[in-house]
Amino acid sequence: MEIANRRVGTIHFTLKDEDGRQIASTRGREPLVYIHGTGSIVRGLEEALEGRSAGDRFEVTVPPEAGFGPRHPELVQTLPRDVYTGTGQPEAGGRLEAQTARGPLEVVITAVEGDTITVDGNNPLAGRPFVAEVEVMDVRLASPEELQFGLG
Repeated sequence: MEIANRRVGTIHFTLKDEDGRQIASTRGREPLVYIHGTGSIVRGLEEALEGRSAGDRFEVTVPPEAGFGPRHPELVQTLPRDVYTGTGQPEAGGRLEAQTARGPLEVVITAVEGDTITVDGNNPLAGRPFVAEVEVMDVRLASPEELQFGLG
């Protein structure tokens, strides 16, 4: 069976940046299970999966416009250090959950200088291409419940 709209795909993937550094991977964990055609994964990866079958392995380079979109400079902010409510001292690379008008947003601390911290709410791959190494593990029809309510 081939991956197509309204079918459930089960995949393992490894994402790498343009320099070959691993960003994320399902290897050693549970594979990703998604309903194809619902926009639950980035467009470029979904397009590359179309028509694939269990056992297929491939690599695709996804450009920013089909991946995680452009960088948004307004998501980078320098804030007073006293807004940090985490335990211990804030340090670059740490993650925080910020409350925004659109709801919670995970941000990364990119700098700590004196009385300020700089945070970035962009996805690390925003504005950048990435390479996905993919293995299709399974393809099946989605149940009526899955189509109505999603995967649970």
